Amino acid sequence: MTANSLNVVLCWHMHQPYYREGLKGAYHLPWVYLHGIKDYSDMAAHLERHPAMHAVVNFAPVLLEQLDDYAQQLDGLLKHGKPTQDHMLNLLSGIERIPSDAASRQRIVQDCQRCHAPRMIHPYPAFHRLVLMAEKTEASSADLPLHLGYLTEQYFLDILTWYHLAWLGNSLRQLPLAQRLMAQEKDFSAADRHELLHLIQQCMAGLIPRYRALADRGQVELSMTPYGHPIVPLLNDFANLRDALPDAPVPEAPAYPDGAARARWHLQHGVAIFEHYFGRKPAGVWLSEGGVSEDALAQLDEMNFTWTASGEGVWRNSCAKSGCPDEELHSKYALFSPTSIDGFKTRMFFRDDGLSDLIGFQYSDWHADDAVADFVRHLENIAHFFGEEAGQHVVSVILDGENAWEYYPANGHYFLEGLYAALSTRPTLKVTTFSRASAETPPKPMQRLAAGSWVYGSFSTWIGSEDKNRGWDYLVAAKQAYDRAAAVGKLNAEQLSLATRQLAICEGSDWFWWFGDYNPSGSVSDFEQLYRTQLRELYRLLGVAPPAMLDVPVSSGGGTAENAGTMRRNT
Repeated sequence: MTANSLNVVLCWHMHQPYYREGLKGAYHLPWVYLHGIKDYSDMAAHLERHPAMHAVVNFAPVLLEQLDDYAQQLDGLLKHGKPTQDHMLNLLSGIERIPSDAASRQRIVQDCQRCHAPRMIHPYPAFHRLVLMAEKTEASSADLPLHLGYLTEQYFLDILTWYHLAWLGNSLRQLPLAQRLMAQEKDFSAADRHELLHLIQQCMAGLIPRYRALADRGQVELSMTPYGHPIVPLLNDFANLRDALPDAPVPEAPAYPDGAARARWHLQHGVAIFEHYFGRKPAGVWLSEGGVSEDALAQLDEMNFTWTASGEGVWRNSCAKSGCPDEELHSKYALFSPTSIDGFKTRMFFRDDGLSDLIGFQYSDWHADDAVADFVRHLENIAHFFGEEAGQHVVSVILDGENAWEYYPANGHYFLEGLYAALSTRPTLKVTTFSRASAETPPKPMQRLAAGSWVYGSFSTWIGSEDKNRGWDYLVAAKQAYDRAAAVGKLNAEQLSLATRQLAICEGSDWFWWFGDYNPSGSVSDFEQLYRTQLRELYRLLGVAPPAMLDVPVSSGGGTAENAGTMRRNT
């Protein structure tokens, strides 16, 4: 690389919502530990194998807490036989017996197929046979539950074992234990499953230290989102919706009560959790879903953050509202600069949607060599356009770090290996981080920042439709109950602390993501039921009877647009 090499920042966003029922209840969904053994482990391994590769890795603090919690619970299971709060892990260990009733057995079979079958079931003949056996049982009888009851316990233990083997990332799958178990194919014993659980526990316990080590040696910049992954501009002011969608309906409440204070709490508590695990304060913040606004930017200034980022749609809306020349507004090349918003210190970076979405949604069906060559060609075309001034520009590739890889062969192994090798050795390209780019690259001034997110440049994914607004109305009512309890001194310090953290969980963005008739009904049901459970738990902690409206579902879904043009979400 040269002084005129184009700066490229690759930012991986690691995020899962809070899946426990309340602060100490059961895990409702297993995605934290499954992504831990597959994606968070593999993503660290790729960086460890390519020390010349630099990247930004962004963690939601509520994910860090859950990763740590799983490691501790698995340790308790293995050392002391203490059940975990995760049903799937307890079944795999044998500490929870395979149920005899058909409905529960059917649920196990269904849960063990929650993955992208063409990449995670079909390549393993023994696993595929187990799935087909259940399908044939279903097809052969009008009374499915009765026939599932005839399957042996070993069948269910085998399908549970295979499900976890299939979720192992490529790096873990190469270990002798995983190779031995996959070659064994069936009749997995308690000792086999204990060894597999030990492997899972070691992986989970090692994840945060591995990323901390990558940061300690300067290869990775670690950044964060606000604690519970809320949409900060919407907490601050529902009117931020109007910047991109002036005619969209809003919730019944005119604003989220004392929302700016709640946004600051998420930022401050997020920093505290981040420092606890990584021993440093983050320099940058990927505000949840790239949701930005000028009031949110002012809060980042107050906390002396160096940078934040959003999507290309926000950049275009900001250009239009700032009176940028037409040639700039219609030329994507103006996107590739750190941006200084008038009156604010925190630098803005904007995601190249096209390049980011190629990785997230398109390249999984390409041969890895062709995908890497295509990606690098796009970057080198940008470098060629800027010529001698390429070193003054930054291409920001920002995307989900976990959900895309199950659609790739070998969990994205060949693509990421090729990509990191190419990016870290091309003389025309310089892989860097947002903090370094902020310090080394001159900012481009912009008069104002439009409020919006990385999705469509608006907040329509989280507010502005009937179901989503109903979800906000439920949350506003709960926040009002919280405020009343706090104001009258009804709660002692410990009780108030627990209620405040539970409120933060309810304020997360993921609930609202799923509300709407365009999403699959099964996924909507999972999340909206858990959302109402979290709200009920908040009322319980406040000592207040939950309102009857919480018995009414927020949304029922029914669509199929789960992966259409947005970051993939597990179901």
